[in-house]
Amino acid sequence: MAIKIEEIREAAQRVAASHGLELVDIEFAGPAKERTLRVFLEKDAEGRAQLKAAIEAGGEDLPERLVHGTLNVEQLSGVTHEDCSAFSRDFGVLLDVEDLIPGDAYTLETSSPGLDRKLRGAEDFTRFIGSLAKIQTFEPIRNNRHWQGRLIATTAEGLTLDLNAVRQNSKSRKAGVSQVEIAFANVEKANLVPEI
Repeated sequence: MAIKIEEIREAAQRVAASHGLELVDIEFAGPAKERTLRVFLEKDAEGRAQLKAAIEAGGEDLPERLVHGTLNVEQLSGVTHEDCSAFSRDFGVLLDVEDLIPGDAYTLETSSPGLDRKLRGAEDFTRFIGSLAKIQTFEPIRNNRHWQGRLIATTAEGLTLDLNAVRQNSKSRKAGVSQVEIAFANVEKANLVPEI
């Protein structure tokens, strides 16, 4: 029972696009009888632009922190419960019709990537410049593999974190630097840090 993860990803992207959404990530985990396919979605670029326009217009029914700029609009996916429900219904049918997940037993979960979303690739790091991030590296930099700070720049090769933005752990403080440059190839895990 081999799972065709790339075929599942492509199918999810097609269904998401038909709903004005973008696929952020998918995860397939769990033992055979309790398998779970998690799909993380956000509004597409047009949907995010509409959310930004609503904020600039002083939109009602928006969170106060968003309107006053204390919450980064890029961290919000803009996905509603209705979006997740409609996507799940259509995607679930497609998974079953195309038999992309062999066997009967699996659970489909659909949600936004959350405020602590994973960062993958240069595009994500560039998009979230100005946000707090937590990064774990493959190889230590100044004897430390765990860094937390504000993303302040990206290049074709890597990113720069401002370490003064947050209180650092003892290893980071001992490094004696206020900024750290990390090559994309050295990033093992990266997540945004919610600022609420």
